[in-house]
Amino acid sequence: MGYREEYEKWLSMFKDDAATVEELESIRGNEKEIEDRFYTELSFGTAGMRGVIGMGMNRMNIYNVQRATKGLALYLKAEGISERGVAIAYDSRHFSDVFAKAAALTLAANDVKAYLFDALRPVPVLSYAVRHLNAAAGIVITASHNPPQYNGYKVYAEDGAQLGPEAATAVTNYIRSLTYPECQPMDEAEALEKGLLKIIGNAEVDDDYIAMIKQLSLRPELLKKEGPNLRIVYTPLHGSGNVPVRRMLKELGVSHVTVVKEQEMPDGSFPTVTAPNPEDPAAFKLAIPLADEVGATVVFGTDPDCDRMGVAVRDQQGVFHTLTGNQIGCLLLHHVLESRKLNGTLPKNGAAVKSIVSTEMARAIAADYGVTFFDVLTGFKFIGEKIQQFSETGEYTFLFGFEESFGYLSGTSVRDKDGVNASLLLTEAACTAMSNHTTLYDELQELYKKYGYYTEKVISVTLPGKDGVAKMKGIMSGLREHAPAELAGLKVIAVRDYLKGERTAADGVTKLTTPPSDVLYFELEDNNWVCIRPSGTEPKIKLYVNTKAATAEASAELNKKLAESSQALMA
Repeated sequence: MGYREEYEKWLSMFKDDAATVEELESIRGNEKEIEDRFYTELSFGTAGMRGVIGMGMNRMNIYNVQRATKGLALYLKAEGISERGVAIAYDSRHFSDVFAKAAALTLAANDVKAYLFDALRPVPVLSYAVRHLNAAAGIVITASHNPPQYNGYKVYAEDGAQLGPEAATAVTNYIRSLTYPECQPMDEAEALEKGLLKIIGNAEVDDDYIAMIKQLSLRPELLKKEGPNLRIVYTPLHGSGNVPVRRMLKELGVSHVTVVKEQEMPDGSFPTVTAPNPEDPAAFKLAIPLADEVGATVVFGTDPDCDRMGVAVRDQQGVFHTLTGNQIGCLLLHHVLESRKLNGTLPKNGAAVKSIVSTEMARAIAADYGVTFFDVLTGFKFIGEKIQQFSETGEYTFLFGFEESFGYLSGTSVRDKDGVNASLLLTEAACTAMSNHTTLYDELQELYKKYGYYTEKVISVTLPGKDGVAKMKGIMSGLREHAPAELAGLKVIAVRDYLKGERTAADGVTKLTTPPSDVLYFELEDNNWVCIRPSGTEPKIKLYVNTKAATAEASAELNKKLAESSQALMA
């Protein structure tokens, strides 16, 4: 069936939904818009589904939420674990609360109990709740740091990590077997009466989560000593981090936390930013002037679902510098390992984990402390899988995991990136710097002096719609057939094709141990590298350019040349 037929089918199928009919009729003369909404279904993968809010197969709406949820219910029943129920959380985005309730009532209609939070909560609280409640799965309604027109649907497995590839494929197959009329929700009053809907209030999960986060403090005595003197500016960027981050810091004795008032309250329109993304320095355009006003030395912010954290730090001259995700990751990793070394809790079998597109500087830091380092595919679920593996085998003790996309974790009770956990570590690291009469910016410079000057750049090209998907596939297949021999004068010494599961070098082909993924990684001479991959959650193809040199200037210059040369790969 073509997109035109699907469009007319929706108009007929939902003829009793006046708002849906009105919206779809309003685009009748816009062929490109109709095609984009109906040429394909909104894809469901390991990151769940994410898209522009609106009616259509390729949009985030209540009907796609209900269909995905019934598919999940069928999967849980087939696995024999549905009686344990599903925990559901949501952030501040448009329709997040509506979609969350629709998911809960669809589960109820399929005889699966739903534990629905009574208000917005961060992603890490949901991940914690899945394990805490011994639920079979979890759902979060969020589109993370995307612009306000987006929303999404993330699914978590019973271990608290996002669904792995095999489970996501199984859920997808169930979803595709369903028609929309089969996916009706139960009446709310009936669900409550039957005990198939339970509303989770403040005391049932939040108190235990905050207590767990406080236990992750590595320098509690330092927080008590320096915390009252540290001045912080924090922005939740209109999202779910405001309450848990401030509560955690207050209970640990960090009293001078000033919140950006204009960004304090939940607001799915995100009126003060283009996108609520702490990766973007523009997210701090209100926070940094406020920090100057109140004399703060550290600024940090969390995204709407509070799984990512961005940071700006003041140098000795009083100038603020926004840090990259790699820089934050290395600062926090160093803080964790140095603190554990000082207090005698650094295990002999310690392990740290990062995504393959994150900086190699972290490996050098870990090696200095005798900590084994692991690389995983992009997606924090793969870090969660490593934590589960370490827990089951006892071979390694997890100490820290991060992604260059501003996600960090130092505990094991949560199996996704945790902005509250990261806020704790960042605050502790800042207190440590204060006690050493230095700054976090100075601490970062010391790491560069010791381990080398690493420079990282991420280049994203947005390719929306059907044509964009085809172009991304063409770029990747072209590079597989004709890999470059050199980039910016640097020889390509090996090519890792994560889809084929092979690393090809002059000495032959070796197998990769990671799951198949549409990623190409070019190892270059002198510890430089370039990686290219389509995003799993956005209509983008991403290029990661990483260089290392003896000085900051040399590394930056090499990175610039390599970025210019590498961009031709995405033409």
